[in-house]
Amino acid sequence: MAETRPDPADLKRARQTRLVAIVLAATMILWMGAQFVGGQLGWETRFAFLFDLAAIAGFVWAMVVTYQIWRGRRG
Repeated sequence: MAETRPDPADLKRARQTRLVAIVLAATMILWMGAQFVGGQLGWETRFAFLFDLAAIAGFVWAMVVTYQIWRGRRG
Protein backbone atom coordinates (compact mmCIF):
# COMPACT_ATOMS: atom_id res chain seq x y z
CA MET A 1 0.00 0.00 0.00
CA ALA A 2 1.41 3.38 -0.98
CA GLU A 3 1.78 5.88 1.80
CA THR A 4 0.75 9.43 0.96
CA ARG A 5 2.44 12.32 2.66
CA PRO A 6 0.42 15.32 3.78
CA ASP A 7 0.78 18.51 1.84
CA PRO A 8 3.25 20.96 3.51
CA ALA A 9 0.58 23.66 3.36
CA ASP A 10 -1.79 21.38 5.30
CA LEU A 11 0.89 20.77 7.92
CA LYS A 12 1.49 24.50 8.29
CA ARG A 13 -2.24 25.14 8.60
CA ALA A 14 -2.52 22.41 11.25
CA ARG A 15 0.33 23.97 13.26
CA GLN A 16 -1.31 27.39 13.05
CA THR A 17 -4.65 25.95 14.12
CA ARG A 18 -3.06 24.22 17.12
CA LEU A 19 -1.30 27.44 18.09
CA VAL A 20 -4.56 29.40 17.91
CA ALA A 21 -6.27 26.83 20.11
CA ILE A 22 -3.47 26.97 22.69
CA VAL A 23 -3.44 30.77 22.72
CA LEU A 24 -7.23 30.94 23.12
CA ALA A 25 -7.25 28.45 26.00
CA ALA A 26 -4.25 29.99 27.75
CA THR A 27 -5.60 33.52 27.35
CA MET A 28 -8.95 32.58 28.84
CA ILE A 29 -7.44 30.65 31.74
CA LEU A 30 -4.89 33.36 32.56
CA TRP A 31 -7.49 36.11 32.27
CA MET A 32 -9.96 34.33 34.56
CA GLY A 33 -7.15 33.53 37.00
CA ALA A 34 -5.99 37.15 37.06
CA GLN A 35 -9.55 38.34 37.67
CA PHE A 36 -9.98 35.89 40.54
CA VAL A 37 -6.61 36.66 42.15
CA GLY A 38 -7.15 40.38 41.69
CA GLY A 39 -10.51 40.16 43.43
CA GLN A 40 -9.09 38.13 46.30
CA LEU A 41 -6.10 40.42 46.82
CA GLY A 42 -8.02 43.66 46.29
CA TRP A 43 -5.99 44.88 43.34
CA GLU A 44 -6.81 48.28 41.91
CA THR A 45 -9.17 48.52 38.97
CA ARG A 46 -6.39 49.65 36.64
CA PHE A 47 -4.72 46.24 37.01
CA ALA A 48 -7.96 44.52 36.07
CA PHE A 49 -8.13 46.69 32.94
CA LEU A 50 -4.52 45.83 32.15
CA PHE A 51 -5.37 42.11 32.19
CA ASP A 52 -8.52 42.83 30.18
CA LEU A 53 -6.47 44.59 27.50
CA ALA A 54 -3.94 41.76 27.40
CA ALA A 55 -6.77 39.24 26.97
CA ILE A 56 -8.34 41.34 24.22
CA ALA A 57 -4.97 41.44 22.44
CA GLY A 58 -4.73 37.63 22.64
CA PHE A 59 -8.26 37.20 21.30
CA VAL A 60 -7.73 39.69 18.47
CA TRP A 61 -4.49 37.94 17.47
CA ALA A 62 -6.33 34.59 17.45
CA MET A 63 -9.11 36.05 15.29
CA VAL A 64 -6.61 37.46 12.79
CA VAL A 65 -4.73 34.16 12.51
CA THR A 66 -8.00 32.21 12.25
CA TYR A 67 -9.08 34.51 9.42
CA GLN A 68 -5.75 33.93 7.67
CA ILE A 69 -6.20 30.16 8.02
CA TRP A 70 -9.72 30.41 6.63
CA ARG A 71 -8.56 32.53 3.69
CA GLY A 72 -5.70 30.11 3.02
CA ARG A 73 -8.09 27.18 2.74
CA ARG A 74 -10.34 29.03 0.31
CA GLY A 75 -7.54 30.14 -1.99
